Amino acid sequence: MKMTKLLVIAIIFSLASCKTVEPPKPVGPLPSERHLAWHDMEYYAFVHFNMNTFTDMEWGLGGESPKMFNPSELDVRQWAKVAKDAGMKGIIITAKHHDGFCLWPTKTTEHSVKNSPWKDGKGDLIKELSEACEEFGLKFGVYLSPWDRNDADYGKPEYVASYHEQLRELLTNYGEVFEVWFDGANGGTGYYGGANEERKIDNKTYYQWDKVTEIVRELQPNAVIFSDGGPDIRWVGTEEGFANETNWSIMRRDEIYPGWPRYKELRSGHQDGTHWLPAEVNTSIRPGWYYHPREDHQVKSLPRLVQTFYESIGRNGNFLLNLPVDDRGLVHETDVKQLMALKKQIDKDFSNELAQGLQVTATEVRGDDSAFDASNVNDGDDETYWATSDGVETASLTFEFDKPTEVNRILLQEYIPLGQRIIKFSVEAEVNGEWQTIDEQTTVGNKRILRFDTVEATKIKVNFLESKGPLVICNVELYRAPNLLIAPEVDRERSGMVSLSVPDDEVDVYYTLDGSEPTNNSKKYEKPFMVEKPTTLKAIGYDSETGEQSESQMTYLDIAKKDWKVVSVSSGNIDETEKLIDENPSTSWATDKGVNTPQEIIIDLGESYELKGFTYLPIQDRYPFGIITDYEFAVSSNNRSWKTVSKGEFGNVVNNRILQTINFKPTTGRYIKLKAIMVDGEDHTASFGEVGVITNEK
Repeated sequence: MKMTKLLVIAIIFSLASCKTVEPPKPVGPLPSERHLAWHDMEYYAFVHFNMNTFTDMEWGLGGESPKMFNPSELDVRQWAKVAKDAGMKGIIITAKHHDGFCLWPTKTTEHSVKNSPWKDGKGDLIKELSEACEEFGLKFGVYLSPWDRNDADYGKPEYVASYHEQLRELLTNYGEVFEVWFDGANGGTGYYGGANEERKIDNKTYYQWDKVTEIVRELQPNAVIFSDGGPDIRWVGTEEGFANETNWSIMRRDEIYPGWPRYKELRSGHQDGTHWLPAEVNTSIRPGWYYHPREDHQVKSLPRLVQTFYESIGRNGNFLLNLPVDDRGLVHETDVKQLMALKKQIDKDFSNELAQGLQVTATEVRGDDSAFDASNVNDGDDETYWATSDGVETASLTFEFDKPTEVNRILLQEYIPLGQRIIKFSVEAEVNGEWQTIDEQTTVGNKRILRFDTVEATKIKVNFLESKGPLVICNVELYRAPNLLIAPEVDRERSGMVSLSVPDDEVDVYYTLDGSEPTNNSKKYEKPFMVEKPTTLKAIGYDSETGEQSESQMTYLDIAKKDWKVVSVSSGNIDETEKLIDENPSTSWATDKGVNTPQEIIIDLGESYELKGFTYLPIQDRYPFGIITDYEFAVSSNNRSWKTVSKGEFGNVVNNRILQTINFKPTTGRYIKLKAIMVDGEDHTASFGEVGVITNEK
C-alpha cells in the first residue's frame, strides 16, 4: 500500500512536470554576462586628468615636457569619495590621452609620470586610483588613447607593438578592470618625437583591433570594451548627454568602425541589430573634458544634470559623467556641489515606490502559469518576470490603487537576458473614472523611465502595442517624484520684457520688484512683464503641495535696451553688433582679426542718463577668443566730446568669464565708448558677449 501511494505521487509530479510551461525563447542578439554586469553599473565617473590639465588644453600636441605635470594636492581618495557619495559605481581614468603622456611608469616611453616632478618621478597614479576605488567599493576602468602625438613611431608597426604593451601593463598590474575605453580620434598633426608633422593611418586596421580585443579578453575577461562600435558597448553618437527616445541595445555591429560617418544612428541603435551593443552616454559636467579655470562658472545646472539622468539611464543607456579634476589634483568644489545636488534630487525622485504590492492584472499570461504571472513585475525581484504566450505580442498590465494616488514617474524593465523586444508601448491613467493617455513611446530595454505631469489616478495601465516576440517584463515601478525646486531663471528681452521659468511646470513662481524677499504671498508669475527702469527683481519657486520654496534668485535689471544702437566700431561688421546688446548671453560680436588694439565700440543709449557704472560679459563660447583684459570706458553727451570715467583691468576674466561690473562717479551722458586696450589672444580681435550700464533713476 505504501509503495502504491508513492508511485501515485510520483506519477502526479511527473505529469505536472510535463505540463510545465517553457519560458519564452530568446529573441535576437543576447547580452553576455559582462554586458549584464555593465548594465547594472548605470552611473559612473569619467576622470580627465593628465598633461592637458596643466597646459590648459583639450588636446595636447605631444611635445609637452613631463616636468609640467606637477599637481600640488593630488588626492585620488577625494575623487573616489566624491564618486561614491554621488551614487556612482565606478571611475574610468584617462591613463593616456592623445598627447601620449602616461599616468603610470610605463616601460614603453619616457613620456610619463616617471619623468615628472610629482613624487620625484616615483608616483603611479593608476595604482593609487585603483587602490582608492577598491577602498571605496568602486569598480575601476581605464581609457587608453590609440592616437599618440608624442611617439616618434606613430604610424609605423613599432608603435602598435608599444601600444599593445601599454594595454597589457594596464590590464595586468592594477587589479580588476570593468571597462576599457578607446577613443575614436585617430591620426593627424603632432609632435611625433620632434617631427612636427601630420600622420594619417587606417583606423580600421592600423591598431590591429582583433589583437587588442584578444589582449583584453585574455587579461580582463570580465571587462567590456568601449569604442564607436564596441565590440561590447558603443558610443551614443553625441557628447551632449542623451540617447534618443528610441534606443535599441542591438546594432549591425559589423558595419561600424571608429570614425563611422553614420554616427547619428548610434543614438538609437538598430531594430534589426546583429549584436548586443548597448549605448554609453558620456558627457562632461563642464563644457570641456579637461579642467579650465575659465569654466568654473559653467558647471552644468541641476536641471540639466537631472535631464541627462533621465535621458541616459532613463532611455536604456548608462550614464558616464566626466569630472575634470583640477590642477591641484582635486575634484573642484563647484563640481562636487552639483554632484551632490543631483544625488539628492534623484534620491527624492525615487524615494517612494508605489507599485510594489499593488494588485496587478494582465490581459494574458503565458500558459496561465503562475511562474509568469503579472505579479512578477512588482515583486521586487528582477529575476522573475511576466511573460505572454507564444504569438501574443500585444497585451496590457493594469495596476490598481486602494485610493486615488498621485503619480508622475513610471519605470519599466524588460528581462534582457532573453533579448530586447518592445517596439512600442503606451501608458494610461484612470482619473475620475475615465482613462487618459499619459504617453506613447517606443523601446524599453534594460530600463526606461518616463516623466509626466502629476495625475491622481485610481489605476495605471501599460499597453504593450508592438513587440518582436512574446512580452517579457521583469519590473514596473511607479513614483510620485517631488517638484524640482530651484530658483527661477530670469530672461529679459531688449524691449524690457521679463520672463521667469523653472524646469517643473508644477512649481509656482512668486516675485517682488522692490528688493524685498518674496514668499507665496508675493505676486505670482503668470506671464512675461515689462521692466524698463532700474529694478531689483527677486523670485522663488514654490511647491504648493509641500509648502517648500527654493532659494531666492536676485537679479538687478537696469534700463531697457530697446532704444540702444551701436553707432561706431573700430573694425568688424557693424550690421551684426546688435548681438552685443540683445540681452542674450549666448550670442557675441567681435572686431576684425589682425587689427591692432585698441579696438572700440560706441553705443547710443537713445537718451541721456546719469550713469554710475557699466557691465561687460565676456564671450561665453566653449572656445572663447578676444576677451578684453584691460579696458577704458568713456561717456559723451554728443558723441564728440568724451570723458574717460574708468580705466583698468578685468581681473582674472580669462579664467573666470563672469559678468564684469565696474562702478564710477556718476556722470551724465547719452553715448558710451568701451575701448579694448588689451585682449587675450594673438590675433588682436576684441569680443563682446554683452555690454550694459548702471544708472541712477532720474
